[in-house]
Amino acid sequence: MNAPTVPALEIAVTSPAGARVALDHGADRVELCAGLELGGLTPSAALVEAVAAVGLPVQVLVRCRPGDFVYDAEEIALMAAEVRSVIASGASGVVVGALAADGTLDSEAVVRLATAAREAGRPAEVTLHRAADLSADPVATAALLPELGLTRVLTSGGAAAAGQGLERLAAMVEAAPGVQVMAGGGVRPSDIPALTAAGVAAVHLSAKRRAEPRRRAAWVPLGASGSAADQDTHFVTDPAVVAEARRMLAARTTV
Repeated sequence: MNAPTVPALEIAVTSPAGARVALDHGADRVELCAGLELGGLTPSAALVEAVAAVGLPVQVLVRCRPGDFVYDAEEIALMAAEVRSVIASGASGVVVGALAADGTLDSEAVVRLATAAREAGRPAEVTLHRAADLSADPVATAALLPELGLTRVLTSGGAAAAGQGLERLAAMVEAAPGVQVMAGGGVRPSDIPALTAAGVAAVHLSAKRRAEPRRRAAWVPLGASGSAADQDTHFVTDPAVVAEARRMLAARTTV
């Protein structure tokens, strides 16, 4: 009798320290980005190198700006260059996506980014990010992915949080054979039993908490995110959340 397959645990991180927390507490891989508070942006090549050196496989988010996923030709060209850069810096794969203005998948742009990832001449995974959740039909979007050769899709099932999108997540699993459907978006460890019951191949958590500010001097607002002194900080990876997610996944093999 075959042993049950345990869904993978991916943790979104922004630093080598976060990657070490993920490694130490049982994650299978990390997704690296900058600007987590903005939904994630492309990290620098130096940051990719530093996180890859921690030892876990690193999926790198390539997103050139905040906001919607409808990109012009210059932005697509920039992201293709960023894809090549992060793969050269040690990424195991990239997390990309683009939509047309009508909410359909911009397949041409996605294929261009996937092709850039594989130009390095070594295996590179390609994940469609949560552009799927902003598409006009997430299930129809997932159904396109096997033909495009993508590895996985990160999705909440089109819901505000993955725990609220169970029915659509299950439909996406059915619609995209051979593509790993990874539940992400507002995931808490307590959501994991229901998510795995829906058939997802992986779960993705940011497992984040706000870092304690290190400043000793007076505070003044700098930019749109600086609405209050206690909020003007960055996110770090919470080891307790990672460990609890790992425990919940492991428990799914014993029920």
